[in-house]
Amino acid sequence: MSAQLACTTADVPVAGALRVELVGDAGPVEVAVVRDESGEWHAISDVCSHGAVSLSDGDVEDCAIECWLHGSRFDLRSGKPLTPPAIRPVPVYPVTVDGERVLVDVDAPL
Repeated sequence: MSAQLACTTADVPVAGALRVELVGDAGPVEVAVVRDESGEWHAISDVCSHGAVSLSDGDVEDCAIECWLHGSRFDLRSGKPLTPPAIRPVPVYPVTVDGERVLVDVDAPL
């Protein structure tokens, strides 16, 4: 599969995130589409590797998203945890902005 429409640019505020469910080769994939404080776009797994809760419900600061349940922060570029208690990274996916369309490829994690 290739990049697919996740949302529009109007759906995600600066320093905000939106949960979307996309379809990958292996089935449904929960993704947090994120626009960081500088306006850059990111797509990261919406499931925290520590608490299995939605990352899109957390705060976006700098180039990181914070899990609302236990406070782990994840780098939006690499998916690596920046603070405990999470120790495992989460997948990140390629994002393309085409006009007002935000496209994500869940079958080609970075």
